[in-house]
Amino acid sequence: MQTAIKNLDIFIDGDDKNTPIIFVHGFPYDNSMWDEQVKALSNEYYCVRYDIRGLGTSPAGDGQFTIEMFVDDLENIINELKLDRPILCGLSMGGYISLRAIERMQEKFNALILCDTKSAADDNEGKVKRAAAIKQINSGDFDSFVESFVLNCFGEKFVRENNAEYGKVVDISRKSNPLGVKGCLLAMAGRTDTTGYLPKIKLPTLVICGSEDKLTPPAVMELMTNQIQNSEFIIVNGAGHMTPIENSQMVNEIIKNFLVKNKM
Repeated sequence: MQTAIKNLDIFIDGDDKNTPIIFVHGFPYDNSMWDEQVKALSNEYYCVRYDIRGLGTSPAGDGQFTIEMFVDDLENIINELKLDRPILCGLSMGGYISLRAIERMQEKFNALILCDTKSAADDNEGKVKRAAAIKQINSGDFDSFVESFVLNCFGEKFVRENNAEYGKVVDISRKSNPLGVKGCLLAMAGRTDTTGYLPKIKLPTLVICGSEDKLTPPAVMELMTNQIQNSEFIIVNGAGHMTPIENSQMVNEIIKNFLVKNKM
């Protein structure tokens, strides 16, 4: 089912009597990056995903975004759909949103799944890279920015052996509104650091990372996991930053095992 909440496009699969899971996608992707997880889980869970404002089919508005606005959007979805303590699953930028949401309102959630993300805010080098990306888009080079960014997200083996599927992801990302993409870059550059809150997370937490992830490497994610009390860290061998797409079968099994173990 597709619906809209406060101008965001929402996609719902499964029975609303089941335990809810909210999937928050990464940058510059859309809700479809979670297709295989929803297929695997929607018989037993109430799966909710959405296009973050400015990406996918959710409108960009004025393009002036913050992570706080993205967390407000997430909270609105929970409230409007009357979701009772959903499991929260986010990748990359979706992980930044998820970590800040947990910091703001941990009591609204039942468990946390973090895929290929980090708690640290951008350092100066990271901020300069975001600025350079905005400059590139402003110069009219949007497609080249998307192509190079997406390529850096995937492991070389996946791109080589699954070129059609990879090309589909690139094509979807190219369709995003450049204004929305720039807004997301600004939001990520200005986000707060949630590292100090990690020891205060009480929820069962699963952390997944691709062994070939260049953006949030295993060493970074393992260090983050070690600061969360009730957490487990699993590496997906051969995958890059986009583990739910690159090895969907393994990621699905990891998530299912985590949910069963925690009786959800």
